[in-house]
Parts: sequence; C-alpha cells; structure tokens
Amino acid sequence: MSIATIVESVVDGSLPVGLRAYDGSSLGPPDAARTLELRTPRAVAYLATAPGDLGLARAWVTGDLAIHGIHPGDPYDVLVDLASVRFHRPTAAAALDAARELGLRGLTPPQPPPQEALPRWRRVAEGLRHNLVRDAGAIQHHYDVSNRFYELVLGPSMTYTCACYPREDATLEEAQENKYRLVFDKLRLEEGQRLLDLGCGWGGMVRYAARRGVRVTGVTLSRQQAQWAQRAIEQEGLADLAEVRHADYRDVTATGFDAVSSIGLTEHVGVRNYPSYFRFVLDRLRPGGLLLNHCITRPHNHRQETGPFIDRYVFPDGELTGSGRVIMAAQDAGLEVLHEENLRDHYALTLARWCANLVEHWDEAVAEVGEGTARVWGLYMAGSRLGFERGVVQLHQVLAVKPFADGSTGLPLRPWWRA
Repeated sequence: MSIATIVESVVDGSLPVGLRAYDGSSLGPPDAARTLELRTPRAVAYLATAPGDLGLARAWVTGDLAIHGIHPGDPYDVLVDLASVRFHRPTAAAALDAARELGLRGLTPPQPPPQEALPRWRRVAEGLRHNLVRDAGAIQHHYDVSNRFYELVLGPSMTYTCACYPREDATLEEAQENKYRLVFDKLRLEEGQRLLDLGCGWGGMVRYAARRGVRVTGVTLSRQQAQWAQRAIEQEGLADLAEVRHADYRDVTATGFDAVSSIGLTEHVGVRNYPSYFRFVLDRLRPGGLLLNHCITRPHNHRQETGPFIDRYVFPDGELTGSGRVIMAAQDAGLEVLHEENLRDHYALTLARWCANLVEHWDEAVAEVGEGTARVWGLYMAGSRLGFERGVVQLHQVLAVKPFADGSTGLPLRPWWRA
C-alpha cells in the first residue's frame, strides 16, 4: 500500500492540491498549482501520530514536508486550498494496511522539533496557569526570539499588533501610526497627562504618546522588548517623558493615571483572570480615567484555547473568548463600557503585510533565527490571516471609563474621536 493510497483513504472527496511521497506515489491533480511533498518517513510519522495542524506543523518546521508553489514565508495560498479538505477515520481494513506499510516506527511519534514548547507548559492544571513565573516563560518563548528578526517582519514601527488601515492601499507604517492615533484619540490624551501602557511591546504606543507631551509608563514581560524600547526612547530624546520597564503588569503600584492602554495583552492574561485584571486597571485609573483594551477575540463568548500548533509553537497558554465576555468582566469590575468595535479585517491586512516582509527578508531572517523558526512564523501568520478573513478570530477594541463616585464620567458627547 503506497503512501498516497494511505492518504487517499482518509480524505473526503478529491484533494485540491498535489501530493507526492518519498516512495514515488502521488495523488491529486497533476496540474495543481501547489504540491505537498512528503520527503521522508518521518514526515508521514508526524502526520500519522499527530493528525491535524500539529502533525502538519511538525513536518513543515523540520523540512520533512515541502510545499511547492508557495514561499515558506507565506504559505497562505496552500492553507486556503487545504481549508476545504475534510478527513475521516480509515476503515479497519485500510488502517491495517497502513500499519503494515508504515511499520512500528511509522506509528511511533518522532521527537518534536526544538521550536516546540516544553510539555510541562501544557500539563499544568488550569487553575495554576498565569502565575508570575509561568507567564514570564510563556512571553519569553514568543517575544524573546530576536529583536532583529522582528525588525525584519514588523518593519520600522516594531508594532506587533493589529494596524488600523485608513484605506486599503495604505502602507503598513501608515496603518500602524493610524492605530496609535486612534487609541490616543479614544483615550482623550492631552499634553501633561499620564498614560500606563500594559504589555507595551517595543514601546510604539509609549513613544507615540510621549511625542505629544504625555508622561508614559510602559511594562512588558519581555526583556528584549524592554531593552529595545528603552533605547528607542533615549534615541528620540523622550526619556524625560517615557520609560519602559521589564516587569509584569501586576507589579505596577502607581495609581491616578489619566488613561490605560492595553494593546494585545488580554490574550495572555487568561479568561479566569479577567476579573482581577480589570480590577487592577480600575485601581490604576483616576475617576474619569479611560481604558482602551485591544485584543484578539472569538466570535462566541466561550473560553477557548488557541489549538495545539499555536499553543506549542507561538503563544503558550494563550486563551481567547468573545468581546461580550471581555465587556462583561470590565463592567463587573466597575468600569463603564462606552464603545467597542471589531477590526478583524484590518488584522487580516496587517498579517498579509507581515508575511510579505518575511518573504522579502527571508534569507536574513533565516540567518538570524534558523529556517525552522522562520517557517513557524510564516505558517502562524498566514494561518492567522485566513482565520481573521473567515471570522474564526476577531479583533475588538473596547473603550471604558472609571466613573466618579456620583456615577458621572465628565466626558463629552460621544464618539469624540471621530470629530
């Protein structure tokens, strides 16, 4: 029984891409625009022992799976092709034939590639997640890859969150600047006010606000991000207004901030911790102070982990839920929610631009972090783009205020940022 026959036995309908295997067998349209090549027995073992995206990712990251017709920095087109493929369990006879063909070694899980996170991260009970040590490890796994690698992928803004496109043909830099402008305006920030930026990354929002005379404190759990951001602050001459600390957001004790921005942090907090997270924000704000919470969400309000590939290779311990759950937790903490909007189409465009940057700088990116890690990022960003396009994931900005004791907010008629 050939490898192609084994694959055919578990696919519903016809395969929209080509497939060829190391044993010389093939499947799919002969003139397919894209072809999957299973180069080694290990590739088949990965797919057989971890069906779905995890096995595919393992074979892809190690190079045991090649895909012809795409660039490894942007496998978006083949993911679109494969999105329509459905698999079923093989019949007993087909499974027996496959076992004979693959042998014991082919049915034994091979060693995962080194880019995969350690199993201990996934075996810890849910209630023990998101402590200070564990969260620091998860953040470092993703963000402390290489500042130079992120410069190549993200471009000059060094902004690793959804941009906001003023028009579809805007450049990535224009869209990221526009995102910071939108957050700044929603928060009604003015010269001399104080902003706390939680999960500040490489300090894009910190520096945007400081350039406009706002006093800003940013915190990130990534040491490499904090070092890069602090250098950028000093190079721009903003050190008298801004600082970025390598710290957990929970370590911030200062209060009385005019505004809090949280751009891309909530995904790492954990849904069980939303109540304490929003109480923390409430306690940091002065009465009348504003929060802008910007995070990836689901189209439903159930807690849902990110899936085995994302959890093991990209965002360990990441959890997503719907905007309704975010809003409910903010309200229960005592914040008044003023506005929310979904920017998921903007994130699809952002991810397409990041993939284009990775393709353009592929050789340098591989030299910086290795081909396996570069392949992880191409797969993750292309897959995320498809998820945002199809509504599997969304991106919501939620604006809220800490009311005064009498229930008033001191705010003008809304929405003021569109004036």
